[in-house]
Amino acid sequence: MIRLRRIGLSRGGRALLSAADASIAPGERVALLGPNGCGKSTLLGAIAGDVSLDAGEIDMPALRIVRLEQQVPIGPLPAWRFVEQADTALQRARDALAAAAPDDGEAVAAAHDALDLAGDASSHARVKELLAGLGFSEADALQPVDALSGGWRMRLNLARALFVPSDLLLLDEPTNHLDLDAIVWFERWLLRYPGTVIVVSHDRDFIDRVAQATLAVENQQLVRYAGGYSACELQRAQRAAQQQRAQAGQQAQIARLSAFIDRFRAQATKARQVQSRIKALEKMVRVAPLRAARAASFTLPDPGDSPDPLIVAAGLDAGYGTTVVLRGASLTIERGARIGLLGRNGAGKTTLVRTLVGELPALGGECRIARSLRVGYFAQHGVESLRDDDTPLAFFQRATPQARESALRDELGRYGFAGDDALRPIGPMSGGEKARLLLASIVRGAPHLLVLDEPTNHLDAATRDALTDALADFEGALLLVSHDRYLLRASVDRFTLVHDGRVEAFDGDLDDYLAWLQRGEARAASQAPAAVVASATSAAAGSTAGRADRRDERRAAAEKRARLAERVRPLLREIAQAETRLAAIDARIADIERELADPRAWDDPTRMAAAGRERQSLTDEKEALETRWLELAERREELEREGA
Repeated sequence: MIRLRRIGLSRGGRALLSAADASIAPGERVALLGPNGCGKSTLLGAIAGDVSLDAGEIDMPALRIVRLEQQVPIGPLPAWRFVEQADTALQRARDALAAAAPDDGEAVAAAHDALDLAGDASSHARVKELLAGLGFSEADALQPVDALSGGWRMRLNLARALFVPSDLLLLDEPTNHLDLDAIVWFERWLLRYPGTVIVVSHDRDFIDRVAQATLAVENQQLVRYAGGYSACELQRAQRAAQQQRAQAGQQAQIARLSAFIDRFRAQATKARQVQSRIKALEKMVRVAPLRAARAASFTLPDPGDSPDPLIVAAGLDAGYGTTVVLRGASLTIERGARIGLLGRNGAGKTTLVRTLVGELPALGGECRIARSLRVGYFAQHGVESLRDDDTPLAFFQRATPQARESALRDELGRYGFAGDDALRPIGPMSGGEKARLLLASIVRGAPHLLVLDEPTNHLDAATRDALTDALADFEGALLLVSHDRYLLRASVDRFTLVHDGRVEAFDGDLDDYLAWLQRGEARAASQAPAAVVASATSAAAGSTAGRADRRDERRAAAEKRARLAERVRPLLREIAQAETRLAAIDARIADIERELADPRAWDDPTRMAAAGRERQSLTDEKEALETRWLELAERREELEREGA
């Protein structure tokens, strides 16, 4: 069990967490959610031991902790070797064997034992599996690290984190540089991982699939919710509704007491009742009104009349220089079209996009762009083009020098750069702020067509939701490349697949695409070596029996899942009850803490003593409940392993 006890964290003099508590069970996969800048990464650093706490303590057993590196790696090593070198125990064992004298049998034997313990025999296969899952081809795996782009190098960091043996994985935005194919593989990897995972991500579909619980940073506290992103949102909404009802009820009670006091204050016969109600008002612990979090907003202007079609590509060859990446592509973007591009990283989606918007010349065929077309293009690495010494206001003024400063400030304010924020230098801004500024700049000209290449990589959840809502209301056309499944589902109505050097319409939705990916992986995994295939007997003769066998297997698997669900259901029910009670205990302890912190309350020492006893009783109950929760979670894991 990892326990965070009344921890305090700050950065640059600004408090991030204050007297925050949380518990994480062994083997649990926990999402850490909150807006950009709330302290999620700092908390991961504190758990890893890289950041000092300002207050409190983190209590946990000795664990092998691996934290995803955020620095872009450099060096001449081949990609696969760079990943393998992350396992220092394996490297030490290899060095020990190399240093052992051939006639020193004891040293050689010890080195071989260490190599066996470190998994030397399977290391190459494990690296190959990780790199393939994350989208590296065999040729990519042999490339020097320095020869890879920044996004692919960040994937190497993730591969290193997954390769090293660990008990606790700390993952900060691990999906930012992954395409949809790699994310699906990564989700399955995490579901098989036996250790504890704490992951920061703004990808709601990813969190929904991998997280068993959520810790949300709210008002410098850590609030625990059962389940992933969607469950967290639902529970938070329910809690907000309860708080609104409680606050409304209290306001009604205050109004009744105040009306009584005002009505009978001058009547001597009512003096005792009036004083009683005055004291009741003074002692009342006010329920705070619900404060809505400051939400980002996007306003996409109406593009007005637009040509139709906007872009027509026919027999298009696209690539760089003399290198053709896509051949014979055909795609028509009509007025109001909403198209999502699917395909692995490196398949050519960005190449196609850059050619369609005229940033790259066509290498063959034709690409006709309507003469009066206005395009707003968000490039995948567009934030890197922003000048560090610029300010948002100067950035806009340079683009439209004739515009009034007040108008530009109003415009920036709509995108979260109000007041002094419009004069802040861009360099120190977060990736999310830079992406928001770039998005604001590309929609200024009321484009007929928005072309967005991975627009959400740096955006937090609230800003992603705001962008999704804005795109849903956008009257123009949209061409979208994104690994964010929620954004894709909400924003586009048809898909185009880029793969194997081709561009073709995909007949299906996003779930069909994910199923198509899995079928492709199954086909690849089932391919036998050529010699085996050549000597195999005809598969056709056994196809009917094979189909029957698969039906029986599916039926047996379904029955097994049903039996497992029946055994797990009561555990899940008791776990949910324990989590509900733990949340209530935490809320009551917080109320008592506030009461004990009020100097005026100590005028009644009897009441304060009772509050102290209640706090101790609740703390004891919380400890017992956490222990029981852990037992239930472990039992659930055992059952799921038995049913795997």
